[in-house]
Amino acid sequence: MSSLKFGTSGLRGLVVDLVGRPTDDHVRAFLLALGDELAPGSPVLIGRDLRGSSPAIAATAAAAVAASGYRPLDGGALPTPALALEAARLGCPAVMVTGSHIPDDRNGLKFYTARGEITKDEEAAILAALAPGAASTGAAEPHPEAARRYLARYTDAFPADALSGLRVGVYQHSTVVRDMLVELVAALGGTPVPFGRSDSFVPVDTEAHRPEDLAALRAAAAESALDAILSADGDADRPLLADADGNVLPGDVVGTVAARHLGADAVAVPVSANSAIEAAGGFARVVRTRIGSPYVVAGMAEAGRDGAERIAGFEANGGFLLGSDVMVAGRRLGALPTRDAALPLVATLAAARAAGSSLAALAASLRFKATASHRLQEVPPARSGPFLATLADPEARAAFLRPLGRVASVSAVDGVRVGLEGGSVIHFRASGNAPELRCYAEAETPAEAERILRWGLDAAAAAMRESPGA
Repeated sequence: MSSLKFGTSGLRGLVVDLVGRPTDDHVRAFLLALGDELAPGSPVLIGRDLRGSSPAIAATAAAAVAASGYRPLDGGALPTPALALEAARLGCPAVMVTGSHIPDDRNGLKFYTARGEITKDEEAAILAALAPGAASTGAAEPHPEAARRYLARYTDAFPADALSGLRVGVYQHSTVVRDMLVELVAALGGTPVPFGRSDSFVPVDTEAHRPEDLAALRAAAAESALDAILSADGDADRPLLADADGNVLPGDVVGTVAARHLGADAVAVPVSANSAIEAAGGFARVVRTRIGSPYVVAGMAEAGRDGAERIAGFEANGGFLLGSDVMVAGRRLGALPTRDAALPLVATLAAARAAGSSLAALAASLRFKATASHRLQEVPPARSGPFLATLADPEARAAFLRPLGRVASVSAVDGVRVGLEGGSVIHFRASGNAPELRCYAEAETPAEAERILRWGLDAAAAAMRESPGA
């Protein structure tokens, strides 16, 4: 049975299930699903991240495009938002080969139309058009302009002194944006201090931090007297930002600060984002959605229909989407309704510098609840599904959560999110990208959030071991 499936953002699965014909077939199906909106000979942009399997998969995607009667353009290794930006400029579809933050034995495909990343309805159309065909042949022509334009997007929009006086670490590992972040910091007046570059793929997850990544951040902060540390996940659609001590700022803190700095009057955020955003953000409208960028895109569209003019979206993992044009220091920054790492990193640092504040102090001023999140790996839907179904039952849920306290509220927007008496939160959901059960916690203190998280992971693991058929 193939591991390939559409999740919160794109098609994901084991490399052995994706290489060759499966990639060929899915790219062909994507092009078929576009129907008449793509004329024969039209360009189709292809990009990739730095994991070992991505070049071969990108070459297969290019061959499928050529065999389908279109013109494949090779954007090379570049951030996913850079690919989306160039596809919008060219008015063409795009395919990004990336597994984002998941391990190197997995990879994926993200599909974009000229309007942006595909919707859930468009995912269904791809699956409906999927059919095995003969192996394709053909190659792409180089198109290096996409990466350059992405960098220029931010050097043109932000003042040349936006980061002046700041020493900024850049944790490079294997993120595809690693060199671009160094260039960007320098172009905006900061002093970049790169470290941690890796020749092999490192699965940095901006939502479930590996101990070795946290240790690297804290060591760099201690050794180099930094004001902040920037990084991103594999395809640079999710940022990682740490303060002067190497402590990682939660993604929804970064998103809130960035959205306020950009003057957003409405934001769309998933249900997993901090419950204090409504009170702390100062936004006229907050739209809560399911987890996944397609749902945040839909939430931004809803805010626009309701009259919002400056719209942003962000996720608890840090992915930031710009749903409308905004002005930055009198300069126009165009909409980019796909997850992006560079914009929230730059906007948050610029906001701190403009306020004369450290990142830690700026984050503390929001008075967000402390959060913690992690996941149980190798948990297929056959195990996570029955567990979540049990939590949907009021009596079973109350019994399961009794060690934490009494249930005050429940949301089933995505998984099961429970508010406890006293204000703490615990949230379980199955990952859409990998066989994992995710757990999120909120509490008044970091120690309490961590305690709730650890209890949740241990209790969920035990419950799934004890369930029939486990």
